Amino acid sequence: MQDINVHHRPAHDFSGGASRKDNGDFTTDKRVLVLAAMALVVGTGGALSAWVLINLIALVTNAVWLFKISVEPLSLGTVARSPWMVAAPIIGGLVIGLMARYGSEKIRGHGIPEAIEAILIGGSRMSPKVAVLKPLSSAISIGTGGPFGAEGPIIMTGGAIGSLFAQFFHLSAAERKTLLVAGAAAGMTAIFGSPIAAVMLAVELLLFEWKPRSFIPVVIASCVSIAWRPLLIGSGPLFPAHFDMQLSWWGILLAAGLGIVSGLQSGLLTTLLYRIEDAFEKLPIHWMWWPALGGLVVGLGGLIEPRALGVGYDIISDLLNDHVVAIAVVAILLVKAGIWLVALSSGTSGGVLAPLLILGGTLGWLIGLVLPGDPGFWALLGMAAMMGGTMRAPLTGTFFAIELTGDMHALVPLLAATVAAYAVTVLLLKRSILTEKIARRGQHITREYGIDPFELTRAADIMIAKVDTLPAAMQAAEALKQLTEQPDAHRFYPVVETDGRLVGMISRADALRWQGQPDLAGQTLYDLISDTSIPVAHPEDTVGRVADIMIHADTGRVPVVDERTGVLVGLIARKDLLRLRSAANRSEFERGAYLGAKR
Repeated sequence: MQDINVHHRPAHDFSGGASRKDNGDFTTDKRVLVLAAMALVVGTGGALSAWVLINLIALVTNAVWLFKISVEPLSLGTVARSPWMVAAPIIGGLVIGLMARYGSEKIRGHGIPEAIEAILIGGSRMSPKVAVLKPLSSAISIGTGGPFGAEGPIIMTGGAIGSLFAQFFHLSAAERKTLLVAGAAAGMTAIFGSPIAAVMLAVELLLFEWKPRSFIPVVIASCVSIAWRPLLIGSGPLFPAHFDMQLSWWGILLAAGLGIVSGLQSGLLTTLLYRIEDAFEKLPIHWMWWPALGGLVVGLGGLIEPRALGVGYDIISDLLNDHVVAIAVVAILLVKAGIWLVALSSGTSGGVLAPLLILGGTLGWLIGLVLPGDPGFWALLGMAAMMGGTMRAPLTGTFFAIELTGDMHALVPLLAATVAAYAVTVLLLKRSILTEKIARRGQHITREYGIDPFELTRAADIMIAKVDTLPAAMQAAEALKQLTEQPDAHRFYPVVETDGRLVGMISRADALRWQGQPDLAGQTLYDLISDTSIPVAHPEDTVGRVADIMIHADTGRVPVVDERTGVLVGLIARKDLLRLRSAANRSEFERGAYLGAKR
């Protein structure tokens, strides 16, 4: 019989390029340099969009409340109480409702869930309409008194800029995601001057991965944005503060205790938010009118405490620098919480980050009245803990507080507070304020990262080593009898030469097809299948590569051969992959003691 050389079979990448044979620590290749170059443009676009949004908010605010054209910052706490304080938010809500219904419904909400949906569901493709309408609707919402911040809208807008730029080029969905998130991080960096926190926000909330391919361009975009910031917005920390707190070990416990309280506050507000949203869903009117109803509540709250309206950056500064009195802080806390919950539940446009800072800061400041040191220090911890717990992003909350104030000395207490708040909300609530809305739309997401067990395990670890085979010299008629008449016959058999080298695979369906062709009965299996390109794996291949081969070759079984000799050494079926998945689950949930346990 003719000698068979398995290396002469047609070469074919049965993994579809999805999994490389010789894996390193990372899968990143030279494409990251292309994305890095693109990130320079996206970072600039994100910084410019932040500048436009800030000025647009100031322009609308001055036009609505002072009836003048100006981009100077205006605190609504200086605006006199009047019927206009109730009418303006209602009008703003009506305009936003019309924009959402007849423009794009994606402008509703605070932006981050919408960005997550675009990443996970929409192939990281955003429309130009969103890039225009989101900042405009947010400026109208905040400018007419809405108790929101600019960070959610700028994340959505910066992300839209990155996505639109990416859509001009031949990029994969994963590469578009990288540029979308780079734009979002650049926008947040420009608004707050917080490049590290923006990168951490990208990692903890938006990327859903930790890869150099995405991490490097996001960092580049944030660095470009912070370089533009002094020219566009200003330099230095947004709320400079320094707390000379010499806390001993028990100070860390106090910080963690404050974090627990903030976590409970976060859980309460998140629960109330979605209960109020459920109440809006039951209203017998179209959702277009909901923002106007929310605007009514905002206006009434403004009559009680005007400083609760708008972004409220001046409140954050006053809390950190202890320029407030207790009765005013209580009023701001209660009114801001009430109008923010109703307004956000109504589906209007605006961000959540600034309100979270104010709500966490006011509670932290009040608690700080009975704790040692400056109440502003505890307000800072409350801000970070509220952000870390509500957004389930403790590292973002920690670095954000440091970059906002420029005070590195607060790092350890901040970390203790944010992680404590994070622990409370993770244990109390299944989903965060960001993911609950997505889940209600039918899309569950998980935010836990782990190493794929398929990439940790080799084919040799799960393959069946003792494989029933058929000889290449067997005639088709004999093979048909073996496959159809033997009670213990398998549905698939590897076909091998006398020295064990793999020739191919045959199935019961193949044999039945030969049954209708009498001229094939006398031919050998080698003659029938030796020219077929066979998807094979090698013992040192990862199981992830084997799974990729199964998917792209559309087969349920992959023979494992020695790479040097081509000798069959095993067989992997789909059920073997499922067993590995089951073993990974057992390692997570099965518990047992080994040291000191009786055996």
